[in-house]
Parts: sequence; C-alpha cells; structure tokens
Amino acid sequence: MRIISVKDYQEMSRAAASLIAAQVLGKPDSVLGLATGSSPIGAYQKLIEWHKAGALDFSACSTANLDEYVGLTKDNDQSYAYFMRQNLFDHINIPAERLNIPDGTNPNAAAECARYDKVIEELGGIDLQLLGIGRNGHIGFNEPADVFVRGTNCVQLTESTIDANKRFFAREEDVPRQAYTMGIGAIMLARKVVMVASGEDKADAIRATVQGDITPYVPASILQLHRDFVLVADEAALSKLDK
Repeated sequence: MRIISVKDYQEMSRAAASLIAAQVLGKPDSVLGLATGSSPIGAYQKLIEWHKAGALDFSACSTANLDEYVGLTKDNDQSYAYFMRQNLFDHINIPAERLNIPDGTNPNAAAECARYDKVIEELGGIDLQLLGIGRNGHIGFNEPADVFVRGTNCVQLTESTIDANKRFFAREEDVPRQAYTMGIGAIMLARKVVMVASGEDKADAIRATVQGDITPYVPASILQLHRDFVLVADEAALSKLDK
C-alpha cells in the first residue's frame, strides 16, 4: 500500500489523474476501471484537459465502470452512464464500443451480473481501477455485509448510501434502492488500484480501510491485501490515521 498525502481536492485530483495518465502512456490499450460520484470528477477534468492539449490519446483504451443504478435508463440524468458521458466520455476519444457499464435496465439481475463478469473477463481484466470510498467503507456499491462478494452483484443500498446520494435527486424517494456493482473479486484482480478520498467526512472510512481489521463490514479494508494499492487523499481525509 502506498499513501499519497495531498493538501486538498485539487491536488488530489491532479495526483490521481497523473497516475491514470502514466498508465495510458505506458500501455495505450489499457483497460481502465472507472468510478462515479463527486470524488473522481476533478481527476476526469484533468484527463480531459491533457487530452485536449494533445498529451493523452485514449483511442486504444477500453473501460469497465464499477456500477449502475437498477431501473435507470442510460439517458436518465442521474444514471451513471449519463454521468460518465457528461464528465469524461464525451470529451475524450475512447471508441463507444469500448465503453462498458452495467445495464441498469435489465430486470434479470442474475443474467446482467453474469454478462458483466464475462465482459470483464473478455477484456483480460482491469489494468487500473479507480475507486472512491463511501462513508461506510463501500467500494463501488459493495456495501457492508457478512461476506466479500466475488462477482458482479445486485446490491440493496444501505440507508447511509441512500442518504449520501439523495442530494442528486429531487426527492429522497426518487433515489434507487438497488444497484448493479462490480464485485470485490474483479476489483482485487485489477493490476493497480487507485483510491481517491477528500474531506473530513471520509476520515473514519479511510482509517478503517487502512488501519482497521480486514472485514466485509468495511469492504474497502480488503485493499490492504492488494499488491499495488495507491491511496490518494487530502489532509482532511487522512486526519484520523495513527501517525
């Protein structure tokens, strides 16, 4: 595990984007595992900036997103497919056929999860997986549970996750209660994992992830066992770690 401590969100975003850029420059046909939410937006903005400046070419890359809400169409402005188009895909040059996101409109959870696992397998696995972290230690939408779930799965979202996401919806009752999420197994098989965390509200989760017991009740804690895990976090998010 390597921890990159930065001053604030802006520095976190630049540092994370630099790691992703290095991956693409070193392996132009990289498979990038991508995350949504507010944490990675700054990193995506830097990648777009460098691409538009001619410094980064994504044309040979493929992607595999972590998750998608169940029941939202790709055109719904709260879907993660829409989020990725707005915040990254529409501004760089990855071919559309190489963009992979779980299909939230598939009502057959078992079939959709099996399909997405096959997609990841056929890509040859993930070269670099970008992660945020939930306040309860979730990664993707792998919520605290009795066991680590290996494959793509349909998750019942916890109240804390629903509460954290309700700011994006007109009403709390509009927040989806389920999501398809890449499993812990695929995340752990990624050749490199980069987690971004910013703000004091993530400090407890970061402490539990980095210095707590490895337990499925803190899903991110399993990353202590990953062979190449890099945490990029600002001072506030790191404030509760033992020195």
